Order: sequence, then C-alpha cells, then structure tokens
Amino acid sequence: MSLLQMFTATPAAPFAWSLVLSGGSVVASILPLGAARSAANFEMKDMAAPRAMFDRYPAWGKRASWAHQNSFEAFTLHAPAALMALMAVIQGASLPATAVIAAFAQPALRLAYIAAYVGNVPPARGLCWASGLVCTGILYSEGLKALISS
Repeated sequence: MSLLQMFTATPAAPFAWSLVLSGGSVVASILPLGAARSAANFEMKDMAAPRAMFDRYPAWGKRASWAHQNSFEAFTLHAPAALMALMAVIQGASLPATAVIAAFAQPALRLAYIAAYVGNVPPARGLCWASGLVCTGILYSEGLKALISS
C-alpha cells in the first residue's frame, strides 16, 4: 500500500491521520527543546526543576521552548476539530476536499511553524501559525455543518 493510499484508504482516514500527525508535531517540538537543554549543559540535577534552566538557554533555545509550549495549545484546538470531522464522516457525511486538504496541511504547517520559530523567522512563523489556525477552523466548520445536516 502506498503512502497516498494509506492516507486516503477510507473517507475517515485523512481526519484520523490529521489527529495522529498533529500529535506527532507536538512530539517533534521536543527535539529542538532537547537540543536547547543540551546547549545549556543539562545535568541530572536539573531534573529537579527543568524549567529553571530556561535562563541558561541560548536565544534559539528559548524560542524552542516557546514553540514547544505553543504546540500543545495548537493541538488542544485542532484535536477536537479533527475528531468532529472524523465523527461526521463515520456517520456517513461527505466532507469537501478543502477539509481533507486542511486536515493534512495543519500538521505540516505546525512543523514549519516550529522551524520558523526556532530559526527566528517571524513572518514565516506568523503565516504558519495563522494558516494552521485557519485549517483547524475549516475542520470545525465543515465537521459541524456535516453533523448538523445529517
């Protein structure tokens, strides 16, 4: 089975994958944060208060920490939207192609957001953040419309 077939095997698959990939973007945000901790000379004694290390992070490391925190915020907005779209499709509704595109675009935009944040590219970061939020909004809108009309 090809990757495209796996992502689109059923009408519900894109929305289930969106949920999984969005969770993966949260996990991926740990990588630059771990690098920042390493750059701050992380020691086992820092496990007692890992957030106290923040002042020792380099500038990019502080941005990595903020990107990591924002990843949780974005996930808590996106997960219910993906679940709503998933429920609508499971109940027999058909969502438009824009919803499928939004479902796959959001996790990709979140990964780009993390890179732009850590790399200190504010315009790209803002564009990725806003676009990801729009994708989440599309899933809420299309999922809710489908659930209400069915």
